[in-house]
Amino acid sequence: MKVWTVSNQKGGVGKTTTVVSLAGLLSAWGFRTLLVDLDPHGSLTSYFKINPDEVDNGVYNLFRDASEKKKDIHPSVYITKTQFDGISILPASTAIATLDRQVATMGGMGLVISTALHKMANEYDYVIIDSPPMLGVLMINALAACEQLIVPVLAEFLSLKGLERMVHTLSMVFNSRKNPPKFTIVTTMFDKRTKAARESLLALYQQYPNNAWKSVIPVDTRVRDASAIGVPLPLFDKSSKAVEAYSELLELLLLDKG
Repeated sequence: MKVWTVSNQKGGVGKTTTVVSLAGLLSAWGFRTLLVDLDPHGSLTSYFKINPDEVDNGVYNLFRDASEKKKDIHPSVYITKTQFDGISILPASTAIATLDRQVATMGGMGLVISTALHKMANEYDYVIIDSPPMLGVLMINALAACEQLIVPVLAEFLSLKGLERMVHTLSMVFNSRKNPPKFTIVTTMFDKRTKAARESLLALYQQYPNNAWKSVIPVDTRVRDASAIGVPLPLFDKSSKAVEAYSELLELLLLDKG
């Protein structure tokens, strides 16, 4: 089982779309895929028509039971199958926004997700974690569990400034890991028609030559159409421009064996 995390401390950069699109491709290619929603906004959970306000067994329960040392509970009980073959989800509830306050003084809470995934290593081929945009116990879990990190960004000034903060966070979190995961910066929603976007993309390549993916996810209205009905884009329109780009990205990630 391989674990990937999609993370950025800036919102609105296409994190959830990236998670769902990669999951749709992996499932279409025959891989058993588990999605983990660690974002209190619950966008990934909502994508699959699960209301975060009504989730009564998911990420929050996993952390609560871990804090109470209930080691006899197998983590599969917190997982929900989606309507799409090969895609399951560990859903978020709005209650996970309170986890930092509840578990801040407890030791070992940064490895709850890693421990749970280890127990399910034979049940899935790939796990993709949707990380929250703020540094705390949930992001620490997302980063600690992953073997490959995907950082979506927009080709715009504010997004690139936010990326600097994210890279700084990664250096702090991964400082204690013997083999820190590789991170790949992915430009999303790219509009080649604008000069500002082209210039920002060039600046990104210059600033992060070893980490910036040398392609982009283009602006594609089909992304919005797929989201509106809760279907992963590759299963909604496999010939769309964004799917072609995400397929190229996935091939790179698989080649890196992350």
